[in-house]
Amino acid sequence: MGCLLWLLLFVLCWPLALLFLVLYPIVWVILLPFKLFGYSVMFVLDFIWHIATLPFRLLRRR
Repeated sequence: MGCLLWLLLFVLCWPLALLFLVLYPIVWVILLPFKLFGYSVMFVLDFIWHIATLPFRLLRRR
């Protein structure tokens, strides 16, 4: 019975797996600009945070 279920799963899911295999690179390329924008925003906010907390970090060292 278990082997029959595995065969049924294979027959039903291989087209879906091939579809994801083809669509994944396309979706990745579409989402790449958003990821780059997120990294740049994170870098700018991190830079502002370090500039704003610089005096406190310098005073704490003394």
